[in-house]
Amino acid sequence: MATANPQFPEPQHEAAFFYGLFLRGHPLQKLREDIDVPPHVLEGWQRLAQRDPMYLGMADRMLSYRKHVLAIFDSLVFREMLVPTREQ
Repeated sequence: MATANPQFPEPQHEAAFFYGLFLRGHPLQKLREDIDVPPHVLEGWQRLAQRDPMYLGMADRMLSYRKHVLAIFDSLVFREMLVPTREQ
């Protein structure tokens, strides 16, 4: 029997995995696309949720998780850009 409440890995671990790929030379935009939920996938989730209301909660949870992973990944990649450089 399938579980209606699967456990996702910690978002920090997922983001760190993608960050490791970035450090190995994988293109930033491609990784961001892989982490995020494309519009066509989101539309499919929404269609499923219309037929099965129990799926709506899961779709919301999956979307929230992916957005959280993306935010952590972005913070890892861009953190050095946010640190002001010191003038000497």
